[in-house]
Amino acid sequence: MGNQERTASRMEAPIPLVRRLQDALDSLGQSLQLPQVAVVGGQSSGKSSVLENLVGRDFLPRGSGIVTRTPLILQLLHSTAEYGEFSHCKGKKFTDFNQIRMEIEAETCRLTGSNKGICSAPIVLQIHSPHVLNLTLVDLPGMTKVPVEDQPADIEYQIRDIIMQYICNENCLILAVVPANTDLPNSDALKLAKDVDPQGLRTFGVITKLDLMDEGTDAKEILENRFLPLRRGYVGVVNRCQKDIDGKKDLQAALESERTFFLSHPAYRHLADRAGTPYLQQILHQRLQVLTPLLPFPPSAGLSLSTLSVVSSLPGTLHIPGWKI
Repeated sequence: MGNQERTASRMEAPIPLVRRLQDALDSLGQSLQLPQVAVVGGQSSGKSSVLENLVGRDFLPRGSGIVTRTPLILQLLHSTAEYGEFSHCKGKKFTDFNQIRMEIEAETCRLTGSNKGICSAPIVLQIHSPHVLNLTLVDLPGMTKVPVEDQPADIEYQIRDIIMQYICNENCLILAVVPANTDLPNSDALKLAKDVDPQGLRTFGVITKLDLMDEGTDAKEILENRFLPLRRGYVGVVNRCQKDIDGKKDLQAALESERTFFLSHPAYRHLADRAGTPYLQQILHQRLQVLTPLLPFPPSAGLSLSTLSVVSSLPGTLHIPGWKI
């Protein structure tokens, strides 16, 4: 095995091992806050497209208004086979991603009802694929201020409460998704991130819709991290537009178009190696590797030998509270 293969193997190892530890702890009634990435953004921010690009598949429900009405926890696992499996119907493998979309819609209605209300109970979906790196992503309801149809009057605060449940976790990276054609200082996603992560240790900005900016304008200063800078900076991405989706443009072709956009745009070509979906996927994956989960109790608290063997297999050291990213 070459050096690159060994490095890749080490990078992919932690998350499956941590999930095995979580399963063992669940059997003892204990919990472990796993490293994950919460995706936060307003409605129509391009949040769903960012997620689909990271997965490399069309699988999320689409529509107007609040489409994501319950947290969707996506556990991406690199494997040779490609399929999805839901925690609420374990053992059933979904190889058709259209059926995955329909199952998300059905389970959402079961949890929230047929109206436009929301629910804090998550849907958990594992996606095994050769096209992904090991990541755990959480798709959260898009932020809105005005209730529509039969939504409760306090919908804005309900959504905020759900988002806060995830981003307050210090093991959680925050992906703040902001369209390039909106006013960055007024971004609710960035404001929430700053509330829980004032030093910016866990926050990554993602700038979408760069291709939809008014002629003669660009987001160069943002992507160079000179305007409203973040400690972890911003990554620009170009997603498929509605015309591309309606025309069945596949995600591989979309990634090639994204790469071409950055290489050919005079304001962004010098940033091409630090922009786009593959780069975003890479930096998130690398950042998660340095987050070591907290062991919530001493080994003498009833852990079995098999559980302890999983603990000992984890890379790095299990730290006590107070660790820093």
